[in-house]
Amino acid sequence: MPTVLVLGPYRFFFYSNEGEEPVHVHVQRDRCLAKLWLDPISIAASTNFASHELRGIRTLVLQHRPALLEAWNEHFGR
Repeated sequence: MPTVLVLGPYRFFFYSNEGEEPVHVHVQRDRCLAKLWLDPISIAASTNFASHELRGIRTLVLQHRPALLEAWNEHFGR
C-alpha cells in the first residue's frame, strides 16, 4: 500500500491489489477515508469526511492528477 503523496493532514495512497480497477487513489486523514477516480475525477466512496472537506480533497486531486497518474502507472506497470 504505497503512499504516493502527503499534503497537510492527507495521505494519498494505492492498495496494491486494486490494479485491475479503473485508475483511482485513496485518501486518509485520521479515521476518515475516501476513494477518488482519476479519470474523470470523481468521488467513488467516502467514510467520515464532511462534504466540504471532500470538495477540498477533490481540488487537491485535480491539482496533483498528473503526479498521481504517473505514480499509478509506475506502481501497476502500465
